[in-house]
Amino acid sequence: MTEPVADPGASTERPEVGVGPWEGPLPEGNHWDPELLRDGDRRNVEDEFRYWRLEAIVAELDSRRHAFHVAIENWEHDFNIGSVVRTANAFNAGGVHVVGRRRWNRRGAMVTDRYLSVHHHASVAQFLDWARGEGFTVLAVDNVEGSVPIETFEIPEKCVLVFGQEGPGLSAEVTEHADAVLEISQFGSTRSINAGAAAAVTMHAWIRRHVFGQRPTV
Repeated sequence: MTEPVADPGASTERPEVGVGPWEGPLPEGNHWDPELLRDGDRRNVEDEFRYWRLEAIVAELDSRRHAFHVAIENWEHDFNIGSVVRTANAFNAGGVHVVGRRRWNRRGAMVTDRYLSVHHHASVAQFLDWARGEGFTVLAVDNVEGSVPIETFEIPEKCVLVFGQEGPGLSAEVTEHADAVLEISQFGSTRSINAGAAAAVTMHAWIRRHVFGQRPTV
């Protein structure tokens, strides 16, 4: 098998995304953004939200948020957080929680953090106090000894899915105090997948169970 070779003559320009200015009579309603109607909407949003004001999109998403939340530890400025936030927006999570350092790398989020609530907890203890106080089941996700395959686990509807950072994974404090520790079954040579990928798989497992009614395989 030969290695792929880059085409030096290939265009490096990205295709224009979104839609241009509104054509025809202007629509009525407070959710429309006059500037976007005039200039076009180049944001990476679903078609139903084209030309909508940011606040209107957030309000609509708030009206149909899912019951799960997502948390990720941030002790070393983990670059996966942006990806986790973007995926949480795609699945309309109830909220995202950054545990540890307040500052996080927003580049991977692709401005999706504007469309959902991102909360900060300075310590694991503070985060766990919030989760218990709000009645959430805390589900840690890491392939450690004693973890349960997510494919056979009955994920509760009101839960918070907790992920570790690249390298060390979840802290012992989280795994010791979580209601359950789940792992994603793997079949290759690598020991783990990164937190961004793990979060996407786990969130989709929640969607399959509570949106589509698919029960886990035992």
